[in-house]
Amino acid sequence: MPAVTRVDPKTIFTPDEWARVSRQSSWRGPALVGYAWAVIVGAGALFIALPNPLTYILAVLLIGARQLGLAILEHEAAHGTLHPNAKLNDWLAEWLCGGPVGGSLKRYRPYHLTHHKYTEQPEDPDLALSRPFPVTRGSLRRKFARDLTGQTFYKQRIAPFVEQLGGKTRKPPRVRDNPGLRFWVSQAAILGVTTVLGYWWAWAALWIVPMATWFPLVTRLRAMGEHAMVNTQEDPFTHARTTLANPIERLLIAPFWVHYHCEHHCFMYVPCYNLEKTHELLMQKGFRERMRITNGYAEVLRRCGSRAETAASPA
Repeated sequence: MPAVTRVDPKTIFTPDEWARVSRQSSWRGPALVGYAWAVIVGAGALFIALPNPLTYILAVLLIGARQLGLAILEHEAAHGTLHPNAKLNDWLAEWLCGGPVGGSLKRYRPYHLTHHKYTEQPEDPDLALSRPFPVTRGSLRRKFARDLTGQTFYKQRIAPFVEQLGGKTRKPPRVRDNPGLRFWVSQAAILGVTTVLGYWWAWAALWIVPMATWFPLVTRLRAMGEHAMVNTQEDPFTHARTTLANPIERLLIAPFWVHYHCEHHCFMYVPCYNLEKTHELLMQKGFRERMRITNGYAEVLRRCGSRAETAASPA
């Protein structure tokens, strides 16, 4: 199928407005990376200082959400908007964002730009993330249970490695890269620092557990919020959903303005820190009726879990 229709920003924004929302900062991207790691360290330190079940759960939620945040910043770098210097943009993504959570910018960038080119069409590599919905509430609960119990983590992260150890060959990636090296260097650094500080157990309890539980769940929620049940039409303002997240949702589910996804798809080279401003301008210009906008992730869940229960309900 042909590529989806693109939006010409000059037909919507004045030159001054477009300059303001499209301008990249040389410090805000690195500051967001630093902020993500500061939250991770702070959440871990809170549990170490006040060890109890509540602070541990809070730490897992905050760290898992910031692991998603690191993946989102890698996504930002895939568009070249994490830093105006291309080499620094890619280095930040490879070593401080994607690397620690197992991502590969070199592999992700062509994959993701294909998603933008063919959003919700048969050629869209992310179509499988939105196609199953709506599902039943029971199916939704089972998906979340698999996420929170580490089953999704095992299937996506560990099982492929075990298969390779068993001699099963996998189709080589089109782009040659070694994300495993960056991942294990990052893990060694985290384990080394926590061990030197006297908390050798923190790597497993405060990095791997969030990665195996909350990170998969909020990644699923992110995908559901962005494209599930958007009823895509030719109008590019219908290709993705914006979810009006509250402060708690932004803290625990949708960091770094990722919930402004309609704005991102329409203007994919606008830096994430300018998406809220872009949203406000679109509201002022009367675009709300053309856009797919949902009030919060609870509404996303209600829509995505709206299929009636049957004897043969999907998993």
